[in-house]
Amino acid sequence: MNAPPSRPGPRPAVRIGALVPLTRPGWVEAGRHLLAGLELAAGEVNDAGGIDGRPLELVVRDTAADPGNATAAVDDLVRLGVVAVAGEYHSVVARAAAARADALGVPFLCSSAVLDALTEQPTEWVARLAPAQSHGWRIYADFLLGAGHRRIAVATEPSVYWASGTGILRDYVTARGGTVTELDARALTPAALCDELADNHATAVLLLVGFPEPAVPIVKSVRRDQRLAEILIGAPAGQPEFADWAESLGDDGAAVPFLRYLPERLSTLGARVGTALRERLAEAPSFVAFEGYDTVVVLADVLRKHGTDRARIAESWSRVAVEGTRGQIRFSRPPGISVRQWAWPPVQVVDRDPAEPGRFRVRHAG
Repeated sequence: MNAPPSRPGPRPAVRIGALVPLTRPGWVEAGRHLLAGLELAAGEVNDAGGIDGRPLELVVRDTAADPGNATAAVDDLVRLGVVAVAGEYHSVVARAAAARADALGVPFLCSSAVLDALTEQPTEWVARLAPAQSHGWRIYADFLLGAGHRRIAVATEPSVYWASGTGILRDYVTARGGTVTELDARALTPAALCDELADNHATAVLLLVGFPEPAVPIVKSVRRDQRLAEILIGAPAGQPEFADWAESLGDDGAAVPFLRYLPERLSTLGARVGTALRERLAEAPSFVAFEGYDTVVVLADVLRKHGTDRARIAESWSRVAVEGTRGQIRFSRPPGISVRQWAWPPVQVVDRDPAEPGRFRVRHAG
């Protein structure tokens, strides 16, 4: 008697490693939005048949904003056979992940970190969706100068990311007749920082510091200092985008301009994804959620067209042309940028409306 033919088993999943800050001191809310976008897009890929009939699986690792965690996670993900690594929000952490991915020969598509020097040397293994810091922060400086701010102070903490941002602002603003004064937020109490702002006659102070400490006490102190009633508080890194900011500061958190990477009007795809993200998050999605979604859209397109070999994926960055939620995504290598870069996503300067802090106002677009 002949045995019935055996049915082929399920085909193994195509695995993508996802780096996300999900615990403190990482920005947990940003991580939650990033993961929501990644997971939504992966689910849609699988609903549409996966990658050549194989399911797409996200293997998530929490970086907790720690570069060492990111390096170890990339090692672990490579051992698990991922075809690519994606994600991350914090620039210093993404830099560690990019360096390890480059060393191990695994593609890394960075979702949301902006540090220009994401790798020390040019590499074909790494591509990035978020705009480089020098691009976005110069647009932010244009907004400040256009609003008449020439005496700008930055309250900053030690960090490669904050130091890079300070340098970009100083070079751009001083070349146009303004000044940028650096104030050490770790050495100065909020009250002493206010004294420095008043003594320097600053018309704007930018928060290049962590959240909630020391950003929240600095904002509260500045808001309550009558000498600084007319000063602009800014946060180019995007802290006011998230609900934690509004919950921590209430009305004090309004009218704090920040950088957001969204178009003035979403496309049909972007609007549909925005609705789905809102349902998943139970709140309005941030630009970081859209970055997560677009990350998987790009990788799925590459995998369908070029297969799952790591080297072929990395070689294909320059041939990407896919419609994302915020426009068509293509990668190039702009001057001074060491990775394949989407040049450029839409950039806005946005704040929370003082009359309705739950609503955002677009103050400038670049």
